Amino acid sequence: MDTQPAFPVLVCLRLLLAVLPLPGQDLLKHDHQLSSPLTSYLRLNEGLWLLENNINPYTGGAFHHSPLLLSLFSTIVPPLPIIWAVSDAVGAWALLRIWRARQGLSPQKGTRSNAENLIVSVYFLNPYLLLPSLALSTSTFENTLTLLALMFASEGKVSSALLAIAFTVHLTPSSILLLLPILMVLVSSPVSYLASPRPFHGNLKRIPILFGEFTLYWLVLVGAACIMAGGSWDWVRASWGASLALPDLTPNPGLWWYFFTEMFDHFRPFFLMVFSVHLVIYILPICIKFQHDPLYAAFLLVGVLGTFKAYLTLADPGLFLSMISLFPEVHGYLRHPIVTTLLHLHAALLLPLQHVLWVSEGRGNANFYYAASLVMGMAGGAGLVDACWAGMRIAVGDATVWAEEKVDGEKGKGKAIWWEVVQQ
Repeated sequence: MDTQPAFPVLVCLRLLLAVLPLPGQDLLKHDHQLSSPLTSYLRLNEGLWLLENNINPYTGGAFHHSPLLLSLFSTIVPPLPIIWAVSDAVGAWALLRIWRARQGLSPQKGTRSNAENLIVSVYFLNPYLLLPSLALSTSTFENTLTLLALMFASEGKVSSALLAIAFTVHLTPSSILLLLPILMVLVSSPVSYLASPRPFHGNLKRIPILFGEFTLYWLVLVGAACIMAGGSWDWVRASWGASLALPDLTPNPGLWWYFFTEMFDHFRPFFLMVFSVHLVIYILPICIKFQHDPLYAAFLLVGVLGTFKAYLTLADPGLFLSMISLFPEVHGYLRHPIVTTLLHLHAALLLPLQHVLWVSEGRGNANFYYAASLVMGMAGGAGLVDACWAGMRIAVGDATVWAEEKVDGEKGKGKAIWWEVVQQ
């Protein structure tokens, strides 16, 4: 039965949170779990102040945002909380449109079902996404652009999808992991084939052409960023270079910062290469294994980023957890969802506690907070492995059910024939 959509109500509530002064919002802006050096609102404000005073923001080594964001907030709109609320609304809307495209529904006139209400509620009410947005972390914009790229790809809007993923890669280079599955969605279909795997049926000859179009958009953004930076290339080292060289070891829920804090300098380049390549090696195996459902492959790679990203915030695993609602067909095949949920709950309680003990109270050390980060890594890994298992198991499970039904049907048919013979 149709129900009233929850989307308008949740959008109004989110806008209300943006307008009303919230107690403790300044504390959220300083929280290392919600903002990284690459997404911090405080560092964005510092860059805006430096720009207003005719000082190059990229010379000090503390500002890591893209010149595009710097120009956006210095010339077009001020960095007000309502911008983050609108971004959340757009992200939830994109997630809903992806669901409709996957179900084969009209993008504009989808059914007002409980499933759609659940999808938008999971996005708006996910604390991993809500709290970074309230902290005004720019990771909110990255998540929204990722969902827009997947939405446009699911609806077959080629140029829009490639432009959205080009923006995403420009803001966070590690999002390049999502490029291949998005290209595969563009040349195939977002409809689920998890239960009936088959060889990739898209036009592979189009992928190089689409990659060339993506490269063109990306180069245009690079040129625009250089123009906005006054012709200087310092922003490349400060922005993109920070994701590869890890110059700022501010604590975060990720797995990189503590490892490189304890690393000897002469081993650092080698392990930076290992950690970076470790992210890339997941692309081909996942895309090949789930070639029959590239949207699910993109979902798994979002989970990889949400576990192993260099400067991780809670918004990264939050996007992965919210996207699970797009794939209800695999929910019954998850092996240990309760264990994964308890691990996330355990990490969600430990991270703020150890952060206060170490950073605010000074009663602990870095090992306390890193232990909580390891629990978060275990939670992300458990969810990722479970999603991979469920995506592969659903085909075997459905095939087993079909075979059992076929055997039962043949047995029933045989019994019916035997009974007719007895009656005769």
